[in-house]
Amino acid sequence: MSTSIGTIEKTTTSTVRKIAPRYRVLLHNDDFNGMEYVVECLVSTVPALSAPQAIDIMMQAHNSGTGLVIICELEHAEFYCEALCAKGLTSTIEPDE
Repeated sequence: MSTSIGTIEKTTTSTVRKIAPRYRVLLHNDDFNGMEYVVECLVSTVPALSAPQAIDIMMQAHNSGTGLVIICELEHAEFYCEALCAKGLTSTIEPDE
């Protein structure tokens, strides 16, 4: 009686993490809201922003029509955009290329 011992092959699978697409949250200039109010809204909506950063974003929007608020994942971008719009500001998101 012969016994044969087979080899067991273990297959390995590698997991490749894809980086989530990033989105740009844009603030658009408007003729309705005061500069101080816009800065206040930016700071209260996006915790990562300091007051000087919010002032820069507001001035960028005021001077060129749009200001880049933040670049982040889609879910966060949608949240920030909706929160700014809820405060009466004009905001959109677009893919970061």
